[in-house]
Amino acid sequence: MTDKENARRIISFDNPERVMSWPPCRYISYHGANHQGFDDPVTMTDGHTRPVGTSWRDIFQTGWMKEQADVMGMPRFHPISRPDMLKDYTWPDPDDPRICEKIYNKVAEFGRSPDYFLAGSHRETLWEKAYMLVGMENMMTYFYTEPGFAREILHRVMDFQLGIARHHLNAGIELVNMGDDLGTQRGLLLSPGIIEDFLLPEYRRLFSLYKENHVIIWFHSCGHIEAAIRYFIDLGVDILNPVQANANDLKTVRELTDGKMALHGAIPTAVIMDGPVDRIERTVRDTLRLMGKNGGYFCAADQCMPFPEAHSRAFEDALEKYGKYPIL
Repeated sequence: MTDKENARRIISFDNPERVMSWPPCRYISYHGANHQGFDDPVTMTDGHTRPVGTSWRDIFQTGWMKEQADVMGMPRFHPISRPDMLKDYTWPDPDDPRICEKIYNKVAEFGRSPDYFLAGSHRETLWEKAYMLVGMENMMTYFYTEPGFAREILHRVMDFQLGIARHHLNAGIELVNMGDDLGTQRGLLLSPGIIEDFLLPEYRRLFSLYKENHVIIWFHSCGHIEAAIRYFIDLGVDILNPVQANANDLKTVRELTDGKMALHGAIPTAVIMDGPVDRIERTVRDTLRLMGKNGGYFCAADQCMPFPEAHSRAFEDALEKYGKYPIL
């Protein structure tokens, strides 16, 4: 069984041969997905690779500052921080060749392969993109004080994402990465009422388009997300990441999603970072037994970090040792 077929079987809870860390993908994205801008050669690069101390504006005119090496910049300027600023704001056009041509160029670079999913990206899909434009505290306040403004921001963000989605579909993607961090370490960042009233109608516009075109949906949401599981299932999420082990009850999350939605992550980052090797092996073994008995599980760290090489190897060895079906 190929890795791609095995991944499909994991997603559908259909007797995979083995647990994997990731679906095999080749990723494409639009220019601006990683906080690039238009202005100069430095701005054209993404926020992960630029020098510490640099600042720039992305294609949405959000202002960024690079503060730490190997970490994306932080948003420091919000171009629509007040409702009166909206009338003078120019939204980026998803059909602008400077934005969308990168999608097609990447497809041409990769070519087509039966061994990989061609995967598109909507980083900072809705909530995160909105607060980067408006400011997080501002956006949280406007849900109550300026609900019409909040709805328009979310609607226009999703208009942009739908434009990008049409390019992804034209390019032939089979899987799409989306994401919004909706959890703190102890609960949801936004109330269920706000999520249901403001976010879900906009999410449905994008998710429905992809589901109609049989695209696998991978959704990233950090923190405590147990209370949001029902939303993800209802929207049609196929794979939920990263299932933070120290912010959720893994047994509860698996019970809520078993047979309905695959999970990706759930290995505590601190365990792989700190070790020792025998602790990493035990954690992988026990998590596989809890999360992967019936399929529906990609085993990975719940955050990407520069782990010690010996610890990464211990994780990979444990996955190889304990990740074959039937899981015992």
